[in-house]
Amino acid sequence: MTEEKIEFKAEVSKVLDIVIHSLYSNKEIFLRELISNASDASDKLRYALLLHPELASKTGEFKIILTPDKLNKTLTITDNGIGMNKEDLINHLGTIARSGSAEFIKSLTGDKQKDMALIGQFGVGFYSAFMVADKVIVKTKKAGDDKGYIWQSTGADSFTIEEDDSLPIGTSIILSLKKDDEEFLEPIRLRHLVRQYSDHISIPIILKEGAKEETINSASALWTRPKSEITTEQYKDFYQSVSHAFDEPWMTMHYKAEGTIDYTALLFVPTKPPFNLFQPDRKSNLQLYVNRVFISDDLPELMPFFLRFMTGVIDTNDLPLNVSREMLQKTPVMQKIKKGIVKRILNELKKRSEDKEDYKKFWDSFGIVFKEGLYEPIDERAEVADLCRFNQTASDDLISFDEYVSSMKEGQENIYYLTGTNIDSLKNNPQLEGFAARGINVLLLTDPIDEFWIQTYTEHKGKKIISVMHAGADLEKIKLENEPTEKALDKDKEKELLKRIKETLKESVKDVQVTDRLTKSPFALITPSGMMSLNLERLMKAHGQQIAMNSDRILEINPRHEVIHKLADMLGNKEVDEKINDAILVLFDQTLIAEGEPLKDPAAFSKRLTNFVLNGLA
Repeated sequence: MTEEKIEFKAEVSKVLDIVIHSLYSNKEIFLRELISNASDASDKLRYALLLHPELASKTGEFKIILTPDKLNKTLTITDNGIGMNKEDLINHLGTIARSGSAEFIKSLTGDKQKDMALIGQFGVGFYSAFMVADKVIVKTKKAGDDKGYIWQSTGADSFTIEEDDSLPIGTSIILSLKKDDEEFLEPIRLRHLVRQYSDHISIPIILKEGAKEETINSASALWTRPKSEITTEQYKDFYQSVSHAFDEPWMTMHYKAEGTIDYTALLFVPTKPPFNLFQPDRKSNLQLYVNRVFISDDLPELMPFFLRFMTGVIDTNDLPLNVSREMLQKTPVMQKIKKGIVKRILNELKKRSEDKEDYKKFWDSFGIVFKEGLYEPIDERAEVADLCRFNQTASDDLISFDEYVSSMKEGQENIYYLTGTNIDSLKNNPQLEGFAARGINVLLLTDPIDEFWIQTYTEHKGKKIISVMHAGADLEKIKLENEPTEKALDKDKEKELLKRIKETLKESVKDVQVTDRLTKSPFALITPSGMMSLNLERLMKAHGQQIAMNSDRILEINPRHEVIHKLADMLGNKEVDEKINDAILVLFDQTLIAEGEPLKDPAAFSKRLTNFVLNGLA
């Protein structure tokens, strides 16, 4: 077969450019990545043998062989795993064959340290070979196929593929090392790197020097070893290997569950969130083994979506080795393991939450995802709620539900919150004025998920969770810390002014009413209970939903404000009658601006405001 030349996809060319120009500050990572890929290939074939045992005669004992050749300046990494066919070579080595590749490319910043983590998390570790090699050859044959193939590239803009049926099952990657990277031909260097980064690989890694072969890793799965024999550094290296990450784990959980279901878990909470944490097809990086045989790393049944940042390994003897994906979805064993894992994670997070500064690191990275547990239909929703933290008006520190309840004012019966887009704008929201005047703390919710979980998790340990927009008689029960010195508007004038405001604003609001919630601002907008909040409207519009301004909004006025008194005094004076309407419209537009809403007619607002300034300067 003649050699076929194929162009790299655009996203691969960009990744290669970043990698080749020294993306990795530590080039030795390439060996970890290639050994990890070889181990994965062996795991996949081991699983395939369960379904197709006839393949066993062509494989032999699984192993990974490192062959340094100082004469030709090449390093070869060989495995007898699943191998690749032509389609696999094109999909795996010629393109980033995963959904979200466009988002991945957009995420690249040019910052070497940040992009290094992104590339690793995206699973394109093969391209790290070009950090140390100016040419890479891949010789491979897929188990069960008759045809083998040779893939070659210099890391430029293309690669070639040619057929070679004489190849054995598995894959050999031959690196023609750059002059500055010939250190990776030294056996002592290779031994050190394998023990540092890949000692946990459960199949033998063999260093071949001429006729001499030496196993240089312990070849036992890390999670099967006693905790007392594993160092923090070994846990870190294992975490980085399974997650393709470069940070350190924020939390490590290694335990054996025994009872009706037995399993061993080695789980990690990362320090930094992966770049694709919010992509719809994001899955937890959790691998399932049955008696140390790899089964799958795509099992949403094993971890709830709100814990998708978790990574690690689950190994059990309570599932059959020939279990299929469909069986995994239905078996009660999976549900019991999942329930046990979730309980253990939440318990460990509870312990870590006692150190507020430490827990804040977790919350800053994963709080927005973790809160999805308040919305998901899970049994552990109350435990999730206990672990949630929120911004508040009383302090710059994060606060829990329990801490909020313990500091509630005398007479306060509810937990109050306000949703919005950012903390600063929320703190200046007029609706908080009446709460501040009573010394009532309010939770400030700025994550998009907040608009959804508050619709389902409406009560915490007997305390209702209520928007400040919907506080009414319950707020009036709580005493003001300082009685207002301003007099309330006369009831007759109040009635006339409300009528005038309604006539002026027409369809812009459903109703106009007085309120005790305002102490400094003349106007504020609310939505009735059960209606879409102002912030949710904004979120829906930002996602392309065509939503008209909520005509069910209610305008509240402060009957003690100087401007309100002035407007009421102007009623009936024909000489200033037009100014009353203009003032009402300006105040209403200012209220919309404070809420983060676009104005219907910015030009008209600007003209009215300019006239008011001119009259004030006259």
